[in-house]
Amino acid sequence: MVRRQIPRWSELRPLLRVEPPKLNPTQRRLSQAHTIADLRSIARRRTPRAVFDYTDGAAESETSLRRARQTFSEIEFHPSVLRDVSTVDTSRTILGKPSAMPFSLAPTGFTRMMNHEGEPAVARVAERAGIPYGLSTMGTTSVEDLAAAAPGARKWFQLYVWRDRSAGLELVRRAKEAGYEALMLTVDTAVAGARMRDVRNGLTIPPSLTVKTIADGALHPAWWINLLTTEPLRFASFTRWEGTVAELMNEMFDPSLSFADVEWLREIWDGPLIIKGLQNAADASKVVELGADAVILSNHGGRQLDRAPTMLELLPRVRDAIGDRGEIMLDTGILNGADIVAAVARGADSCLVGRAYLYGLMAGGERGVQRAVDILRTEIERTMRLLGVDSLTKLDDSYATLRPH
Repeated sequence: MVRRQIPRWSELRPLLRVEPPKLNPTQRRLSQAHTIADLRSIARRRTPRAVFDYTDGAAESETSLRRARQTFSEIEFHPSVLRDVSTVDTSRTILGKPSAMPFSLAPTGFTRMMNHEGEPAVARVAERAGIPYGLSTMGTTSVEDLAAAAPGARKWFQLYVWRDRSAGLELVRRAKEAGYEALMLTVDTAVAGARMRDVRNGLTIPPSLTVKTIADGALHPAWWINLLTTEPLRFASFTRWEGTVAELMNEMFDPSLSFADVEWLREIWDGPLIIKGLQNAADASKVVELGADAVILSNHGGRQLDRAPTMLELLPRVRDAIGDRGEIMLDTGILNGADIVAAVARGADSCLVGRAYLYGLMAGGERGVQRAVDILRTEIERTMRLLGVDSLTKLDDSYATLRPH
C-alpha cells in the first residue's frame, strides 16, 4: 500500500513557477518558437495563403525541394568525445572578411509582401549578427534605401540579367555607389519555373483585391491592414509591375544569358563576384576560370527546374573540380543549424538561408528574423559541441557522411 498525504505549502511553494505575462503579442508568439519549423507554423497562421505558399512552395511536384531536405536528413554525424568544447568558434571567413557565423541571409524577391517591414528588417538583423545579407533585384526596397537602413551591414547585390543590358549596368553602378561589397549573378532563370501553388492561388504582385483574397483577408486582418496602410510595394530595380511572378520573369529576364555575361560583369565590377545557381562541376569550374570569386550551388530553393541535382550530394564533386580557386557556398533545404554544420563538413565554405528567415519575418517582422538567426546560431553551437569540435576549421567529411539510399 502506498501511503498518501496532503502536501504542505512549504513543499508546494518551491514547485510553483509563475511567469510574468508577455503583454506584447509578437514577443508572446515568438517565445513559443524553438525551431524554424515552429516559426513556419506561426507564419502559416498569420499570413494569407497565397503569400505563405509563395515562400513555402517550389516548382511543379516540388521534388527538388523534398530531395534537398531528405538529403540533409540522411546525414550521419560521427562525433568525437572527450574534447574541450567549453567554448566554440562559429566564425568563418567569407569573401575574405570575417563573418560571425558560416551563413549569409539570401536575397529573396518581394520581401515586403511577406511582412511590411521587409528587407530593411532583414538587413538590420544581419548587421547585428555580423553576417552578410543579399538584396535581390526583385526586392521591394531600393538599393539606396537598404544601404541607409543598415549602413554597417555587409551588403551584397543579387543581379538578374535583363534583356535591356543598360538597365543591368545601371543597377551595378548604383550598387557600387551605395557601398555594396559583392555582386551576385543568378544564372538559373532562363525562364520562370512552374510554381504551381502560385498558379492555383492566382498570386499577383502586388496581391490583388479579389473575392478570394478579401475572404482570406478576413482570416488575416493584420497582414492586410499593414499592406494597405504602409507605403505601396516598390521594387529595388524597377518602378511597378502588375501580374504574376512568372510573367514578370519571362518578360524581363534574358534567356540568352551566357558565359560571356560573366566575363562582362567581371570587367565592370571590381569587387567580389559570386555566381549563383550552379548545378554541375563543369559549370562551376568554368565560371571560376572566368574570374568568379565564389560559386553558389543552388537549384533556386527547388523553385526553377524540378528534379534538379541535390546540392549536398553535388558538393564534393564541385570541391574536387575547383579546389581552392574559389569559395563554395550552398543553399536549398536548410532549416536547421545542423544542416549548415553538415554542409561545412562536406566541403562548403558557407551557406545561404532564405526560407528560414522568411518564416521568421512572416511570424514577427524584424524580431522574427532575429529569432530565426538566434535559433540557427544555437543549433550550430550545440551541434559543434556534440561533435566534439571547437572550431569550424576542424570539420571535414570524417564528421558527416551520407547514409546510403
